Amino acid sequence: MKLSQFKFKLPEDLIAQYPAPERDECRMMVVNRKTEEIKDMIFKDILDFYGDDDVMIFNNTRVFPARLYGNKEKTGARIEVFLLRELNENNKLWDVLVEPARKIRIGNKLYFGPDESMVAEVIDNTTSRGRTLRFLYDGPHDEFKEALYNLGMTPLPEYIKREADKEDETAYQTIYATEEGAVMAPAAGMHFTRELMKRLEIRGVKQCFMTVHSGLGNFREIDVEDLTKHRMDSEQIIISQQLVDTVNHAKDMEKQVCAVGTSVLRGIESATSMGGHMKTYDGWTNKFIFPPHDFTVATSLVSNFHLPYSTMLMMVAAFGGYDLIMHAYKEAVERGYKFGAYGDAMLII
Repeated sequence: MKLSQFKFKLPEDLIAQYPAPERDECRMMVVNRKTEEIKDMIFKDILDFYGDDDVMIFNNTRVFPARLYGNKEKTGARIEVFLLRELNENNKLWDVLVEPARKIRIGNKLYFGPDESMVAEVIDNTTSRGRTLRFLYDGPHDEFKEALYNLGMTPLPEYIKREADKEDETAYQTIYATEEGAVMAPAAGMHFTRELMKRLEIRGVKQCFMTVHSGLGNFREIDVEDLTKHRMDSEQIIISQQLVDTVNHAKDMEKQVCAVGTSVLRGIESATSMGGHMKTYDGWTNKFIFPPHDFTVATSLVSNFHLPYSTMLMMVAAFGGYDLIMHAYKEAVERGYKFGAYGDAMLII
């Protein structure tokens, strides 16, 4: 497959800039892989497709307030700092992206907060935009983390053309988010409400949780036409024995296994063993999934509508079939579906 095969025309006004008023009342396009039928429904109608002993797998990662604005020493230049991951608790080292990168060199100090009380020193260059910062803070680690996060903002994707506000702190998060570590929300899961999950439980649907700490690699621009030459950034994945046992039992019973989101689908495919079963996993993966790809565990997928050229679109096309999914995306544009993290949903069965 070539990068250019994932181009389509997406009008700017179809990229959702705000969350839906009600999580489970957004639109949902249902795509049937066997019949190639495409239906318009409402998200809470997902209840119609699952029943006793079917399994839904969710990503319970929690997004932290990763976007900060600081000032450079001496010049006072405003610098955007995007926290990626903590490297060392004791030394308060963080992997970050900085913008504009050309102004930041090793040895520079950055000051954060209205009173500039949070100070960081640049100690390494990791990529053209990446840096390693050491935060100069004398208090205990928990106190440092709280102070740092109080300065941060919700890391909305760049295609949302506004600064994050108070509402985003809860809206850009699933209701079951417990494991802190993501800078990108598992958006497909954001359509689920407590009431909807309770109704799924009453119907006998088993709910399992894995942790995939989604990173900015999902948004990184692909700069090669030949997709086999693209290298994904690594993401941390944790899959428990309890999840493995539940999913493998469902597979043996020929029940449905639904992956809620591309992050879950990637996690499943990183932990698939012989014979279409799953195994436990605790580590990192840079697995890049694009068509053609054989999926042996997940039988259905919930996803949002992704932007042109994105790795998430490629994964959805691999699951649903390239021709059918690209046709469905064309239909979505014509029918006015909303795209992006705050957009509408697609269910592939």
